[in-house]
Amino acid sequence: MTTRTAAPALLTAVFEAASEAMVLCSAADGTVVLTNEAARRLVPGARPGRPAPAPLPTDGSDSFQAEHEGRRLSGTRRPVDDGHYAWYLRDRTESNDLAFLAEAGRRLSASLHVRRCIRTTVELAAAYLADAAMVVLPPHRRQSDWTRLLPGRPVEEGTLREATLGEVPGLAEALGGFPPIPSRWLDPAQAPAWLVPAGFGPVGALLVIPLPGNAEPAGALILARCGPQARFTAADEALARVFAARAGAAVAAAVLYRDQVDTAAVLQADLLPPELPQPDGFELAGSYQAAGDALRIGGDFYDVFTPSGPATDTMIALGDVCGTGPEAAVLTGKVRQTLRALRLVRTEPAAMLTVLNEALLQSARTPRFVTMVVGSVRRADHGRVRLDLASGGHPAPLVLRGDGRVEEVPTSGTLIGVLPRTVVRPASTELAPGELCLLYSDGLTEARGGPTGAEQFGEDRLHQTLAECRGMPGAATVDRLRQVVADWTRGGGSDDIAMLAVRAPDRTPLSLRGGGAPTPSPYVAAARRGDRRPRSRS
Repeated sequence: MTTRTAAPALLTAVFEAASEAMVLCSAADGTVVLTNEAARRLVPGARPGRPAPAPLPTDGSDSFQAEHEGRRLSGTRRPVDDGHYAWYLRDRTESNDLAFLAEAGRRLSASLHVRRCIRTTVELAAAYLADAAMVVLPPHRRQSDWTRLLPGRPVEEGTLREATLGEVPGLAEALGGFPPIPSRWLDPAQAPAWLVPAGFGPVGALLVIPLPGNAEPAGALILARCGPQARFTAADEALARVFAARAGAAVAAAVLYRDQVDTAAVLQADLLPPELPQPDGFELAGSYQAAGDALRIGGDFYDVFTPSGPATDTMIALGDVCGTGPEAAVLTGKVRQTLRALRLVRTEPAAMLTVLNEALLQSARTPRFVTMVVGSVRRADHGRVRLDLASGGHPAPLVLRGDGRVEEVPTSGTLIGVLPRTVVRPASTELAPGELCLLYSDGLTEARGGPTGAEQFGEDRLHQTLAECRGMPGAATVDRLRQVVADWTRGGGSDDIAMLAVRAPDRTPLSLRGGGAPTPSPYVAAARRGDRRPRSRS
């Protein structure tokens, strides 16, 4: 009993929830079994228990087009089971055409994802313009991707060999950018089996329209209507061309966006900081956080050059190239390669900035500058680490002392790539065991957030946060700074942030437990566990 009463209720709910107008009829005598609200608006006489009213055919036709009570209606009949079939009705009056185009514009402009735009195109076309719709993209490497929607089926995707495109009348011409061929000139009987598989019914009308793109077609739209009486009127073809123009523009924009994202990804992958070496005698830790925009190629970078040739020191560099985008990416690559070449001839940090300034002035087409810090790092006596640093218009490096004080390294200089004669004032500093030197880009201090959302993080907060990291390993210190700034900006960020830390290792305790390794500090143990804070010792 429960099953018998639940099935009609469920079927009624499905019909009423459908946005497309549907009329369910009995295959035995054509009596109406169920209708939904959309169908009752188009054909008020379609009531359960009554014969199918006009304009629904009763002669066994699979489709129709007719004027009914001031509306231009079309319909397609589909079998549901052995005892029932359903009419899918569409309103093709001019006012409804405008509503369709408005809806199409809204949905097509909602995404810049290529596959989503194409799926939306076939969904809209199959719901309003035809019984079946298929989008075929231009061939690439002798293959074309296609997306298709047939009645009662989910969206399907696949590929076609370029040689098979000529099997569909007018498809090769549409992909070549030629104007659409009128439907009456296309023989639907020539449609290949892969276009409309078995179960769709005989194709009564076929329409192939190019999807206009940027200087070349973005693809082609194939529309098919089933039934011997099916046809595309001149008004139908005009509406389909307007829709295809909007769909083509949306697909072309999505393809362009995808290409830009791919290009940016390639450039960013080449510009990402290298994996840091771990030299003997000191610790290196770095962090690079790109701005949120996927297309925005930033100019922040850091690099480490291990000893090579006559050089005996490890060279470090951190910089910020003016601007964003491909030009900044090219300049960043040029700066890094120049530094690498200068490293081979054992050039001192200050001299490297001077030579780099001359190189940028000679090769620059448009004025672009770089701010950066270059330094050499080597071990000193008693576990200390010595850094010789030179700055060109960049924020001064910070040193975290063992007692928690934060000092600025007194190095300064002019911007690199602006003036014919650059001024560099180098400085040196030594790190005692457990002390740390931090190089950073201005994206760290200029990060906006806080209570108002517009206040900069600032140098004072940076000094305070760095002081709180006393005793922590270099990697943990960098992670801590990054997390605090992320909390300040609430996960946002309008600029890149680069950090590079050099830390002198802790002194080895005089007494070893059982002759083994020294007991790590609570901060080192926390870093090994992946915790943010050390656990207290009892």
